Amino acid sequence: DIAGSLIFWMMIIVLLYVFNVVTCQIRYSIPEEMKKGSLIGNVAQDLGLDLKRLRSGRARIVTGENIQYTELKTDKGILVVNERIDREQLCGDITPCSFSFEIILENPMELHHVTIEVLDVNDHPPVFKKSDIVLEISESANLGAKFVLDSAEDPDVGVNALQNYVLTSNDNFVLKQHVNPDGSKYAEMVLQKQLDREDVPHLSLKLIAVDGGTPQRSGTVNIDITVLDANDNAPVFNQSVYKATVIENAARGTNIVTVNATDADSGSNGYITYSISNVKSNIADLLSIDEESGVLSVSGPIDFEKDKKYELRIDAKDQGGLTDSSKVVIEVIDVNDNAPVISVMSFTSPVSEDSPLGTTVGIINVKDLDSSDNGQVTCRIEHNAPFKVKSNLRNYYTLITDSVLDRETISEYNITVVATDRGTPPLSTRRTFNLKVSDVNDNAPVFSQTEYSKTVPENNSPGFSVFTVSASDADCGQNARISYFLEEKDINGAQLSSLVSVNSENGVIHAVRSFDYEQMKSFEFNITARDAGSPPLSSVATVKIIVQDQNDNPPQVLYPVQTGGSMVAEMVPRSADVGYLVTKVVAVDVDSGQNAWLSYKLQKATDRALFEVGLQNGEIRTIRQVTDKDAVKQRLTVIVEDNGQPSRSATVVVNVAVADSFPEVLSEFTDFPHDKEYNDNLTFYLVLALAVVSFLFITCLVVIISVKIYRWRQSRVLYQSNLPVIPYYPPRYSDTLGTGTLQHVYNYEVCRTTDSRKSDVKYMPPMSESLVSVDGAETDTLQVDRQIPSFPKDEIHLEIAESVAVGTRFSLESADDPRCGNK
Repeated sequence: DIAGSLIFWMMIIVLLYVFNVVTCQIRYSIPEEMKKGSLIGNVAQDLGLDLKRLRSGRARIVTGENIQYTELKTDKGILVVNERIDREQLCGDITPCSFSFEIILENPMELHHVTIEVLDVNDHPPVFKKSDIVLEISESANLGAKFVLDSAEDPDVGVNALQNYVLTSNDNFVLKQHVNPDGSKYAEMVLQKQLDREDVPHLSLKLIAVDGGTPQRSGTVNIDITVLDANDNAPVFNQSVYKATVIENAARGTNIVTVNATDADSGSNGYITYSISNVKSNIADLLSIDEESGVLSVSGPIDFEKDKKYELRIDAKDQGGLTDSSKVVIEVIDVNDNAPVISVMSFTSPVSEDSPLGTTVGIINVKDLDSSDNGQVTCRIEHNAPFKVKSNLRNYYTLITDSVLDRETISEYNITVVATDRGTPPLSTRRTFNLKVSDVNDNAPVFSQTEYSKTVPENNSPGFSVFTVSASDADCGQNARISYFLEEKDINGAQLSSLVSVNSENGVIHAVRSFDYEQMKSFEFNITARDAGSPPLSSVATVKIIVQDQNDNPPQVLYPVQTGGSMVAEMVPRSADVGYLVTKVVAVDVDSGQNAWLSYKLQKATDRALFEVGLQNGEIRTIRQVTDKDAVKQRLTVIVEDNGQPSRSATVVVNVAVADSFPEVLSEFTDFPHDKEYNDNLTFYLVLALAVVSFLFITCLVVIISVKIYRWRQSRVLYQSNLPVIPYYPPRYSDTLGTGTLQHVYNYEVCRTTDSRKSDVKYMPPMSESLVSVDGAETDTLQVDRQIPSFPKDEIHLEIAESVAVGTRFSLESADDPRCGNK
């Protein structure tokens, strides 16, 4: 009708608006009993769909029934019969008979409703439940007496159903046909001529039931009539219609209603029995009547979902064969005995963790066969999962996301949908869906530390494994595969890649070359951890490499300066007291820490009882009073050791002149061992020259040239040394008490001549000090210079970074020298 069509199209519009689903409805009509594979219709053509769309959209049939009568051929776009369709089994006597299902396509989702109407064919003849009808009729039966006959059943409908009854010709009875409220037909025999038992004690008739199909089918039952002696009163019911109710699922034996009929006759003619007549076979199995008491009771399972109302006829029959009938109408009261049924229309798994709110995960259909409130269903999600169900169309629900998904927190969900009806008590059904969450690259790698620090001993071998950095990524798969990279930078003029390298897969940092603490004490760089996602994410950690000093440098003696061409002696007057400061050995070690802690020891001495060396400050002092017996020439060998493991050392020879006057010193120092050695060699050369004059000449020439080159190179090395001009005294070794004779900073100037055997040493001491320079040549000279060069300032302050490279030069202020008249 118009109202039903309007409601249907409104529901379709709501579906399109809410679910964004394209939908159509088609209807086909087919006869029952078609062979499997028979064509029903061209779905693709009727829906206006392309065959490629059917395949790409994974078109499929969704039905809530156990038997799938149809099959969709997606390669041809046609709908064919999949199972035998029996209209009588499918719908019974309901007309028109049809079944429906949905065709669902994905990407985008389309929902098409298909209705198949099954047309009846005349495949069943009318059938009587009994092969014979036995009647006992009194001869005194009144004209017009009615005798209800058993009805025939024909499962077919429409024109194929039972249409007419035909009674074989006779003189006593005519046939009248009636229609029940449910549309079924039954027949009565009406007595039109008085029976005479003496003439005709027994009659045999045939009742034929005919349908209207083509070809026409029929069923026959024999009517055997026995004429009894006179019984002129038939039973009469006290009600023509009885109405009653019965609860669904009532127990067997439950009384429904009691019918009552009376007979005016007495004796056996007044004894009445009750029976159910003209009832369908399914009702006969559910209800029974006590033939004596007329109590109608339950004899089988009462199911509201199958039959909501029962209508039947009760016959009352006396012993003379007279009957009366009454109608009984029974209403079935529904109880909540059916739980909701959840059917899955569509479900998508996995779903991306960056899916927006409201993303549709699945579509479900929920049905409850009960009626009224017992059939009203509500759906919900258990366990506070980040999903919810939403319904905008009867019986259809969408499962959508209700909050942001995070695979790193929960990688999969077991979503339990609970469907509950409103009955008393309510019944519910649970169905669990396993939904996996797919990963996206939304987490950057994270280092176990933001800053790393590692100490590496210097002089390490190239390729040395320094340590390992580690980063983790909460993502999975390619998104969690981490690679490590160095951020290139310049460190002290060198590229970072020339110092260290990193294994891109495991984060192991290797030293590319050997580190030198004296050149570089530490350096920092950044290392990047980058995942393999798209787009890739990264994080940065700072790595600090601290180079640990090793004792790889021996001490270097700054004073006294050791030269091979002249001998420098410190003069000590014989009147010197105990503790007199003779001189101070100054040495430095370019190492650091305890490797640079220096100690001084007196290794050899001409007279050990006269001098001692300060263990920490290197000061050479007298330990007793100088006497006249002490030798003028004293030779001290001082060894300087650092505190490293193993320790390194350097030695220096200090010449000391114990005298009060310079002539005494000069006379004592002119006889040196190397002069004696020189004279011995000269004698040897003279003797040898007598034998080979020419060989001696060449040998002397070579020796002289070699010695001059050696002296020249030594002087060049002295002037080009990178060592500081001003000695460095460690604070812990400085003389803080102000005792002794070396309380100030001294400058030493060595002036060498081109002659390897002649040199002048100029020493600028305070007025209380003297310096002796002795030349070991043929003509020895003694020079004493008491004029003191002076600086414009008493102190020179320098601030030098600890990481400054070796070889860096620093300009110092010049001193005024009155001897030269210049700076």
